[in-house]
Amino acid sequence: MGMTPDFFEDLRRVGALKRDRLGGKPSDNALSKAPRPPVSRDTVGAWLRGRFPQRLEPLLAVLEDIRAEAARLGILQTMAPGVPGETVADLLAETRWRSTWADEQQRRTQVNLEAVERQKAYKALEDDERRARQAALPDLPRPVRSWTPQRLGVHPAVPGYPSGPHGSGFVLPTYVPRPHDIELRERLAAAIADGAPPLLVVVRGESCTGKTRTAFEALNATVPDDFELLSPTNTDNLLAVLAANALAPRTVLWLNEAQDYLADPAGEAAAAALLRRLDADGPLIVIATLWPDHDETLTAAPGNDDPHRHARTLLAQAHYTFLPRSFADDLDAVRSTAGHDQSLATALDVGGVNLTQALAAGPDLVTHYEHPAGAYGIYGRALISAAMDAYRLRVSRPLPLAFLEAAAPGYLTDTERTNASPDWFIGALAHARTLIKQTTRPLQDLPHPTGMGALPNVVRLADYLQQHGRRTRRLLFPPVSFWNAAAEHLTSKTDLTQLGFAAQIRGRYRHAAELFCAAADIGNPNDLLPLAMLREVTLDSDGAERLYRLAADAGNLAALRTLGDKREAAGDREEAERLYRLAADAGDSAALRTLGKRREAAGDREEAERLYRLAADAGDSAALLSLANLREPAGDRQTLEQLLRASADTGDSEALTALAMMRERAGDCDEAQQLALQAADAGNPGALLALATMREKAGGRDRAERLFRAAANAGHAVLVVQMARVLENLKDSRAEGLYRAAADSANPAALLGLARLRDAAGDREEAERLYHAVGSHLGADPARSREGGRDRDRAEPLPPAETDAEDLATLHALAELRLVNRDRQEAERLTVQVINGAGLSTLEDLARIREESAPEYKRYGLDADGTLAKPWAWPEPRTADNDPA
Repeated sequence: MGMTPDFFEDLRRVGALKRDRLGGKPSDNALSKAPRPPVSRDTVGAWLRGRFPQRLEPLLAVLEDIRAEAARLGILQTMAPGVPGETVADLLAETRWRSTWADEQQRRTQVNLEAVERQKAYKALEDDERRARQAALPDLPRPVRSWTPQRLGVHPAVPGYPSGPHGSGFVLPTYVPRPHDIELRERLAAAIADGAPPLLVVVRGESCTGKTRTAFEALNATVPDDFELLSPTNTDNLLAVLAANALAPRTVLWLNEAQDYLADPAGEAAAAALLRRLDADGPLIVIATLWPDHDETLTAAPGNDDPHRHARTLLAQAHYTFLPRSFADDLDAVRSTAGHDQSLATALDVGGVNLTQALAAGPDLVTHYEHPAGAYGIYGRALISAAMDAYRLRVSRPLPLAFLEAAAPGYLTDTERTNASPDWFIGALAHARTLIKQTTRPLQDLPHPTGMGALPNVVRLADYLQQHGRRTRRLLFPPVSFWNAAAEHLTSKTDLTQLGFAAQIRGRYRHAAELFCAAADIGNPNDLLPLAMLREVTLDSDGAERLYRLAADAGNLAALRTLGDKREAAGDREEAERLYRLAADAGDSAALRTLGKRREAAGDREEAERLYRLAADAGDSAALLSLANLREPAGDRQTLEQLLRASADTGDSEALTALAMMRERAGDCDEAQQLALQAADAGNPGALLALATMREKAGGRDRAERLFRAAANAGHAVLVVQMARVLENLKDSRAEGLYRAAADSANPAALLGLARLRDAAGDREEAERLYHAVGSHLGADPARSREGGRDRDRAEPLPPAETDAEDLATLHALAELRLVNRDRQEAERLTVQVINGAGLSTLEDLARIREESAPEYKRYGLDADGTLAKPWAWPEPRTADNDPA
């Protein structure tokens, strides 16, 4: 016994003794009952294989039972295994185990202490390095209590009546908690604990509903003083912070108006970097505020490209707090508090349930805009209208004053322009910058991101007026001066492209082309894709292909893949293959999937599977479905379904669609339907059509119609009608089933679609009944006849369009009924409004109403005033000047 016993080796020796000399007795199960309280059988087995027990007494009870078994067999004085000269009794002696366990426990304590000291030293070094990195950043974290509500973006409130002698100060009324505050605060309270993972919360609500104040109050109520807070000035500064790894644990990242960061050209890089930081150590809290329409834009399903992929993934991980538009459910609490808060009392008196808007002077902003006073009022209103149109059509950057000045003339009458004085713009700008209720201004300056004062020569429209413009100007199309000013004075490629798309979907192709051209001139040939796609839409295939090639040569993978599609459609499979491979080799997942389908069709399943897997690894959810279909016989379907569900959990609508198809094939039709509806909610209506097509092919046309009926009942009636309209234009018989599904929810556009189809099929009686049903739904009975048996003048009058101006589907239905009633003038007016609002009506509808050539509309589109545009030449981007074609 000259050697110092090794605790862990002794445990393994006891295990060997039990196994080899005692015949496995007592069993681990029996030994587990020896300690008080008992331990598990697996725990005993682990001890006897050399695992350290945290408590000694349970081990001693186990060893005692083993010693008793050795005594029963008479082997205590025999040699123990492993160490010469040591008996079984020596090995199992209690004093030996007490001594060796205490020695090991002391050693482990010392190791832990040393590890703690090393960790402290490492953390101190890491903190020093982080502070050094932070010192070089333009925006620095500061103690959380050093940030004022004003600095964090909380709107000042009206001071109340009468206001004090210094009424222009920052007023913060008493906060009235509501149910959503409890949920938000509980979430933040859990996130501040040591070791808690990073948390992203999004406070979502309309303008002036209290988003930032809600977030600020939750921050003050839950986050301790030793936390720091960082509020980046812009996206570039946020990227700098994340790139420097300068967001330490116990930090709050404050992203007020998160769309300003995520919709920025650098927003995707910021979202990807923030995703990586959320995977690192906490506690870390990211608090973002977001408007609903911006949230929908950032999380919408991708189309041909995916401009917000990382932002969508980031927001899918967020915990949302939804703010109601008003205090309708909390007025009693407001009234109680207003008794001792003059600002709150004034807002309650003026705004009622919409008191947050009144607190921020929202209604007064609208009054100032809609009822301008003074010599320059009408010119100030023109500037505000131009700003409203810019922001409602998805401009995100501050607006140059030169843009507003150039856009304004189109918002004025001839008389107003004639009477304008030389200093009209100075006066107009002063009017549009008037301080309202000592709180806010319609056009607002922006703070300089690094220096003192405001950014020169740019302004931003007040949030409340932005949303007011979205509601009240949705059926109006901006004048020509607006579009010319945008092309000349806006300098953001993103803003120009967004405005181009807004013009295109409203049929103003010339303006769209000029804006896409201006965007490409700012960027490079890679940015020619929108212009190429527009030329494709207007049937200029040669011009489109030339631009696709320029964009592809500059590295645009979507353009390269599109060229492959065009060669495939032309029957040039060899060239199509070459183009797809070029795109795939550059990392285009859709091209990889296309190549996979070609290989699968050729019978090369092994290569098809390789390509599908590459596409799936690149984030192509549809490739997972292709893999599932290919590998189902090999039993890999369950694994692939798990991968799809993981993608679907992040809000990936393509993954939801693929899952719906898989569940349908597996016979789980109910879940398939739910998944397809979720995909539609996520912005991918194609999921419904794909699932319905699958059911039709399986002989279940009735089941397909039930699917669309469920979609309509779930709030997607307009979506179903849009798909039906596309199918109707393609002469696809499925259109009638979709119209019937939506008609069950009393959608007037669906009833009209059915009436058209029945009329075209010669079923005049049913068509007549449907037209009358639409009229009844809209509050009129359209006396309809295309023969001479009824006089148009005897038909009942239809309600004015203004009755349902917010409902584009209703306006579309009203236009159709006016045409049925042979009131072409009113039908035309309503149809132009729906086109202006990007609704169901099309340029073909307008050409039919006007009895003009549809191809002319298809090629040239409309002028700003809604008339058919005169022939115009395509603008040529500078990047195409040297193209040999």
